[in-house]
Amino acid sequence: MNNNSPLRAGILIISDTAHHTPETDKVGPLLVETFAEDGSGRWYVEKIHIVPDDVSKIQHIIHHWCDNDNYLNLVVTSGGTGFAQKDITPEAINPLIHKHAPGLVHALLAASLRITPFAMMSRPIAGIRNNTLIVTLPGSPKGAKENLQAILKLLPHACLQAAGGDSRSLHAGGIKKLEQEAGVGREPFIALRYHHHSHSLEPGDHTVPKARTNPADHTLSNDPHAGPTRRHRESPYRMVSVDEAIRFILWHTPSPKVTDAAVDPSLVGSVLAENIKAGEAVPAFRASIVDGYAIKVPQDGASVKGIYPVVSVSHAKPGQVQPLELGQVARITTGAPLPPGATSVVMVEDTVLKSGTDDGQEERQIEILADVIELNENVREVGSDVRTGEIILKAGDMITAVGGELGLLASVGRAEVPIYRKPTVGVLSTGDEIIEHNRPGPLRLGEVRDSNRPTVMAAVKSWGFEVVDLGIASDTPGALETTLRDALRTIDVIITTGGVSMGELDLLKPTIERSLGGKIHFGRVAMKPGKPTTFATIPFKNNAGDDDKRLIFSLPGNPASAVVTLHLFVLPSLYAASGREQSGLPKVVVVLDEDARCDAKRAEYQRATVTVERDGLLHAVTTGGQRSSRVGSLKAANALLCLAAGGGMIGKGQKVEALLMGQVDSWSS
Repeated sequence: MNNNSPLRAGILIISDTAHHTPETDKVGPLLVETFAEDGSGRWYVEKIHIVPDDVSKIQHIIHHWCDNDNYLNLVVTSGGTGFAQKDITPEAINPLIHKHAPGLVHALLAASLRITPFAMMSRPIAGIRNNTLIVTLPGSPKGAKENLQAILKLLPHACLQAAGGDSRSLHAGGIKKLEQEAGVGREPFIALRYHHHSHSLEPGDHTVPKARTNPADHTLSNDPHAGPTRRHRESPYRMVSVDEAIRFILWHTPSPKVTDAAVDPSLVGSVLAENIKAGEAVPAFRASIVDGYAIKVPQDGASVKGIYPVVSVSHAKPGQVQPLELGQVARITTGAPLPPGATSVVMVEDTVLKSGTDDGQEERQIEILADVIELNENVREVGSDVRTGEIILKAGDMITAVGGELGLLASVGRAEVPIYRKPTVGVLSTGDEIIEHNRPGPLRLGEVRDSNRPTVMAAVKSWGFEVVDLGIASDTPGALETTLRDALRTIDVIITTGGVSMGELDLLKPTIERSLGGKIHFGRVAMKPGKPTTFATIPFKNNAGDDDKRLIFSLPGNPASAVVTLHLFVLPSLYAASGREQSGLPKVVVVLDEDARCDAKRAEYQRATVTVERDGLLHAVTTGGQRSSRVGSLKAANALLCLAAGGGMIGKGQKVEALLMGQVDSWSS
C-alpha cells in the first residue's frame, strides 16, 4: 500500500434502538465528519452499518469487513462498551482480535478520564484482525467523537503497519519525523486537547480560550472577490456516498416541533405527537344495526312469534323515544337509538304488515314470523366501537387522505390534536441565464426558461408541505445573500437549484460559508446524476431567542439532477422534521424489460416507468436518454432504478432495486 493513498474506514454502530430506527443514530454522521475534518485528508469512510446488541451480528460484520482481500484498513465501533447487561461489544470483539493494542486502549481511557472520572466505566478494546485495525468507541456522540479525535492522528501509521507496510521504510527518519508527519509533539498530545478544571474566573484562573483566526480563513469554497484565476481547479469537498449524505442530512435535521391543529381536512399528512384517547364512547347509546322493530324479549326465552302493536317510531335522528313495554314493538331504522326497555331488534325481513292506520300512512300492527329472538340481537352496545378513555390513535400515527384517522377523531368529538409541525419550504432558482418559464417572446442567446422551480414546488406540495416561491436570484453575491437572508426569517428549509458547480459564478457555496456563516456538510456525492449536490446548515435565532438552524439543499441546475436529488435527499429530511417514520421513497424490486448499463465509478439513478404486468411482478423500462440536462427523461417517470457503480451491463429480465416516486399503474389491455 502506498503510504499516501487514502485509508479505507468502516463505522459499525451497535445499538438496538438505532437498528430499529436508523434515523435516531447520531454517532455515525458525527464520526464521518470527524474523519473528514480532523483526519488530514487521509481517510475515506467506505462503510457505515448498524447492528443490534447481538454478538453474532457484530461478529458477522467484522468478518465481512476484515476477512477478505478487500479488507478495510480501520473499523471503529460505537456503543455497547459499558457495564449494562446488554453491553456486549467487548465480548463480541475480543475473540476476533489477533494482536491486541493496549497502547491505544490506554490512550482512549486517558483521553476520557481527562473529561470525566466516569470513564472508568468504559471497557474499550483495540487490536488487529488480519490486516485491519479495530477500535471500540463509546456509544454517546460526544464520547465517540472525543475518543476518535484522541487517537486519529496516529491511526494512519498503525493501519499502514497492520496492512503489511515495510517497518524499516515507515520508520525512516526516526521518531521525530513520525511525530511531525502525524502532527503531534513530545508532550502528551492528549493533554493538549483536554483539560479538566473550573472556568469560574476566580482570581488565578484563566479565561475561556478565544479563537484568534477568522472562520472565513477555514472555508473550502471559492472567494468570489478573488477572480477566476484563483478559483479551485478541483472541488475541495470530499466525495461522499449516497448513504453517507443521507446520514449527514438526518443527523442535522432538527427534531420535530409540536403544535396543536384543528381536526379538519387540512390535518391530512400530519403526524400525531401524542396518544389520543376517546373522550366519549362510540356509539354513545344502544343502537340498531338493521332496519326493523325494537322489542322487549321475554326473560324466560319464550317465543316472540305473534302480532304486536307498533307504538312508536325511532329514527336515526336526535329526539325523545317513549319506553317500550312487553308485548309492544317500535319501528326502528339503522343507527337509531333503542327505546328504553327494548332488548333486541327484529329484522324487517322477519315481519309482515297486519294492519295500518285509517289514513293508510302508518303501521298499526305487524306480525313477527321468527320464533326466537336472542337477547341483544341486532343491537350495537354503548362503546362497542370505541370505549371512553381508549387510545384510538398513537403518537407517530399519520393522518392519511383515506380518511379513517380523521373520521375516528371526529367520531369522538376531538376538535384539536397535537401534531408535529411540518416545515415550511422555500424554492429558489439561481443564475443570470434563468428566466421565468412563462415570459412571452423568444429566448435571447444564453437564456434558459426556469423548469426547475415549478417542478420542485409541485413535488414538495404534493408531499403535503407548504411551499414558498422565492423566485430567481442573479449571479451576484449581494443579491443571492439578500434573498437567502430574507428567506431565513420565515422558511425552515430552502431548496435552491443551480450555482453549485465549479464555475466562477457558482456562488451558493461561498455565500453560505462566507456571508451567512453556514456549515457545508457535503459538497459532492458519488452519484449520477447529482454529483455537485450540496447540503448546509445556517445558524439562526428563533423568535424565542433560542439557537436554531435552517437547512439549505443546493441541488444541481440540470433538470434531471434536480428532481433525482430532490427525492433522494430533501424528502427524507422533510419526513424526519415532520415526525414521519418513513425515511424516503419506498424501495421495491423490479424486472428490467431492457438492458441497463452501469456507470464505472458512480451509483446511478436512472429515470424509469414501472408498471404491474400480467405476471404480477413490477416491470421497469427507462424513459430514454439519461443525460442530466434532458428534462424529457422525467416525462412519465414514476421510479428511479438503483444501479450500483462498477460498470458492466444488467441484462433484460434481471431484477434490480427501484425507488418509487409516483403511482404504479397496471398493464394496459
